[in-house]
Amino acid sequence: MIKPFTPNDLVRYIYQEMPEVEQELLMQALHSDQNLMQEYLDMLSAIESLDQIQLQPSEKVVKAIKYKAKSTGLQKV
Repeated sequence: MIKPFTPNDLVRYIYQEMPEVEQELLMQALHSDQNLMQEYLDMLSAIESLDQIQLQPSEKVVKAIKYKAKSTGLQKV
């Protein structure tokens, strides 16, 4: 019988944080369980999407912060 794997196990596998023996078991489970494989592929897709997120504030946000700082009398650093 194949061990039931959880989404947490998939995350540990993706980030290479599980022992080699457990990795082998998970790979076997991925090959035999279509639902688990789909969940794994969905996670990989989500990780790829996260890598594309804009990490800088928009110009509108920067202007709002500067305006608020100016209106409250905060000094430039």
